[in-house]
Amino acid sequence: MFGLMQSQPLLISSLLVHAERHHPEQEIVSRRVEGDIHRCTYRDLASRSRRMARALQALNIKPSDRVATLAWNGYRHMELYFAVSGIGSVLHTVNPRLHPDQVVWIADHAEDQVLFFDLTFLPLIAAVAPRTKTVKHWVAMTDRAHLPESAASIPNLLVYEDLIAGQPDDTFEWPTFDEQSASSLCYTSGTTGNPKGVLYSHRSTLLHTMAAALPDALNCSARDVILPVVPMFHVNAWGLPYVACMTGAKMVFPGGALDGKSLYELFESEKVTLSAGVPTVWQALLGHTAANNLKFSTMRRTVIGGSACPPAMIRTFKEQYDVDVIHAWGMTEMSPLGTASTFKTRHLGMTQEERYEVMNRQGRAIFGVDMKVVDEDGREIPFGTDKSGDLLVRGPWILRQYFKGEGGDVLRDGWFPTGDVAKIDAEGYMLITDRTKDVIKSGGEWIGSIDLENIAMAHPAVAMAACIAAKHPKWDERPLLVVVKKPGAEVTREELIAFYDGKIAKWWTPDDVVFVEAIPLGATGKMQKNKLREQFKDYQLPTA
Repeated sequence: MFGLMQSQPLLISSLLVHAERHHPEQEIVSRRVEGDIHRCTYRDLASRSRRMARALQALNIKPSDRVATLAWNGYRHMELYFAVSGIGSVLHTVNPRLHPDQVVWIADHAEDQVLFFDLTFLPLIAAVAPRTKTVKHWVAMTDRAHLPESAASIPNLLVYEDLIAGQPDDTFEWPTFDEQSASSLCYTSGTTGNPKGVLYSHRSTLLHTMAAALPDALNCSARDVILPVVPMFHVNAWGLPYVACMTGAKMVFPGGALDGKSLYELFESEKVTLSAGVPTVWQALLGHTAANNLKFSTMRRTVIGGSACPPAMIRTFKEQYDVDVIHAWGMTEMSPLGTASTFKTRHLGMTQEERYEVMNRQGRAIFGVDMKVVDEDGREIPFGTDKSGDLLVRGPWILRQYFKGEGGDVLRDGWFPTGDVAKIDAEGYMLITDRTKDVIKSGGEWIGSIDLENIAMAHPAVAMAACIAAKHPKWDERPLLVVVKKPGAEVTREELIAFYDGKIAKWWTPDDVVFVEAIPLGATGKMQKNKLREQFKDYQLPTA
């Protein structure tokens, strides 16, 4: 016997319909690339999203077609979140910090049909446009008055506001389709080969949004003013644009101005209550507030993830600014939220020092995420055991297969292996103790060590190279290149670092090079990076 309830598909467009109907006057504030502060409402967002949806259909964009963005956080980018997915097409957010070669590869692999871009990235578009195979239209996210003359070199160039102006929205209705349909696509870097695509569905996105907004997750409501510093090209800004529509929260977008002064101005002028970003962003903001003896008037909590939040930062936020840190963990493959370090009733009677011990952990699973830790033989390690193991997850918004089958069957008996080593206490709080991946996490962004090693190995004086993560006071981790020179060959640190110029994104370049007689190898001939990490665990990178 089945239940007798209505069956409505969980579609991203329903979030926008809800926001327009129940929070039409709520504000969306954006610092634009054009330099000004732009204000609109959820009613405006809904109207312009419908008009952009029609414009995309007029460009012959069909369901399942991929539409790419290279853009900062702003109202136009948010319109595309709904316009593209709302018609059944797939929003593909591209990281503009990647090297042009990687942008070309990703665009071709995704088979993007249209690419929208902020004017900041015009030089990048000029470099990649002649090389992509499938992009038919390039759309500058501005109006005709702000379009620079240099944009004329871009083939098949369209202007965002022209597309909007050319379409009415009076009779448009969002189509209904299967909630399992693909909605958006994000690529994640791994330890080997090219990035892999994570393809989200409407159902997975809606369920993730509901869970993320819960009190024991991000605790969002219509009374919040949310400023996502985490980029909209980084796992859909951790889902916050969707959460804001679902709850009716005011949204504040910082654009490309992510320095401490610019962020602080928006926090204060717009009365931000909740923000989210990686630790390096907060280092810059806290540096600005400390140097100018400033306090936060309204912000009382911030979500910190992407990499482990330093305990000292959690203390600084709480003790100097009365801001609670929600220490969170997740992955692109998890949409991304998996855990949040929020308190239970018994913690309320603890001392602040005892609470810090809880806040320093990555947190407990939100509903919808199941976690377990297994030993080297695949046996589950019970909660409360002070032993680390491989962290596995499963749930309705967690990846089961990469886009186009890259990487083959990635699940272990239905569980996704995160690549993290962790332990879980008796109350379900998870602590990451290590990573099995060899990627380097710099300021919340992944750097693939294999790519850096391959470039170094192409130098005529290099016999073997390994790239490992070394501790860095600002970026958490930075690449350290360990090199064995060929017999009789000579090469300097400066020459090897210069060898990376033009081959990768500048910020991927190793910070330092050390020369060794040999790199430890395992029985199968693979480099044993764990031994290198132990050898250089106290290595001091140059910071100048």
